[in-house]
Amino acid sequence: MKTKFLKDQIILKNSFLCLGLDSDINKIPSHLLKETDPIFLFNKLLIDELNSLIVAVKINTAFYEANGSKGWETLEKTISYINNTYPNLFTIADAKRGDIGNTSDKYAQAFFKHMKFDSITVSPYMGNDSIEPFLKYDEKHTILLGLTSNEGSKDFQVSEDSEKDFYKKVLIKSQKWKNSKNLMYVVGATKASFLKDIRSIIPNSFLLIPGVGAQGGSLEETYKNGVNNEIGILVNSSRSIIYAGNGTDFVDYAYNEAKELQNQMKKLLND
Repeated sequence: MKTKFLKDQIILKNSFLCLGLDSDINKIPSHLLKETDPIFLFNKLLIDELNSLIVAVKINTAFYEANGSKGWETLEKTISYINNTYPNLFTIADAKRGDIGNTSDKYAQAFFKHMKFDSITVSPYMGNDSIEPFLKYDEKHTILLGLTSNEGSKDFQVSEDSEKDFYKKVLIKSQKWKNSKNLMYVVGATKASFLKDIRSIIPNSFLLIPGVGAQGGSLEETYKNGVNNEIGILVNSSRSIIYAGNGTDFVDYAYNEAKELQNQMKKLLND
């Protein structure tokens, strides 16, 4: 299982940091815009600089799909570069797919077989037959949206009566799906107070936790409530790192921001 390798990398690097490449052509440093593929170069420079501090890379596909065929080309170049240059990094396609079985099967082929991502985020709303086509890939992981960090999550995912929380039903039911051992889950850091309940339902699964940094989630609270015997968490940070600086030295600012997070993670792991 790739998560065993991931745990080894976390211990080796004293880090459970995932770099989110929400790379926006309107926000990257202006000096890169003269390049043939400015987003790819932006991504490459960040990964080259930060690879010693991070254990995973999450590519938000919407920021690439928005640019049409050129964006898809950049996406493929980015994942190919990571796979060929830094195979120790766990890769996540943040695509939030989920559709009827034969469509999900094609999505799985696209991201697992063609682009060779290690994992993909998926929506559970359509149920097991929309997810199991992803789960049949033994060396790949399907990251189910569990309890998300956005404000609208309260519309469906949680209830005033915690016994009726929909996200709990998702967690419980998904554990019964075929090849559920390949599941990971998204839990927002802004929902860190829910993590104890979540861990009581899925004690052994890896969690992908966005929301630390720009969204205001607490790293210490996330770690305290989310860690398990296998460590079992990846904390994603995107905007606060990749847009820390906007000049020709933007990678230095990104490094300093990532290093600060990694130092905090090292202390938590060693304590």
